[in-house]
Amino acid sequence: MQAGRLRSQGFTPMQTGLNFTERMCAICEDMTRRIVVLQHIHMPRVAVGFCQTRSAVSHGVYASLTPMRFENGSLETERRGRRYTMQRLLAPDGSEFLYMLNFYVPRFLMTDFKAKLVTTVHELLHIGEKFDGDIRRFEGRCYAHSGSQKNFDAYAEQLASLWLAQKPPAELYEFLHDDYPALVAKHGRIFGQKLPVPRLIRVKIDN
Repeated sequence: MQAGRLRSQGFTPMQTGLNFTERMCAICEDMTRRIVVLQHIHMPRVAVGFCQTRSAVSHGVYASLTPMRFENGSLETERRGRRYTMQRLLAPDGSEFLYMLNFYVPRFLMTDFKAKLVTTVHELLHIGEKFDGDIRRFEGRCYAHSGSQKNFDAYAEQLASLWLAQKPPAELYEFLHDDYPALVAKHGRIFGQKLPVPRLIRVKIDN
């Protein structure tokens, strides 16, 4: 089975800047401790990264969650009569990531503070209750957003407000009050972890 290993990025004290993915991971860690419906999430098994967008416009995809398993946490799925599995992604310590959470920068950073928090909660809500590598599934054709993305977003907004009401440390999220140009002006550069795109791998069946 093919597996990609996520290398730890080593930055020396002389290198300055804002480690965006490290800061977002810290926010997610705190959210999953304080928000009851997210407490099934074990963040060390969620790889957090960022994707570079071509422009700093505020419209488009802000973040995405990629499950590393199929329905019910299955290692394999069938498509058009062929069996496939997902390429594995390993942490430096050898543990396997079950989800990949990507933020699209600078686009994500060009939204307002509230939208940034709601987007983050929205993606965390997609992580299945069993934390088995599959997404949270609802009944019906629109299984990812419970049949109404508007209601799903409203729920995410409610949970984001609940998180803030619990008064998490301001230093966790204060950087999200700034947009991309302001952060670059303050920190010089924004860096972080870029995740490899997982590939579907065809399973060979021995006759």
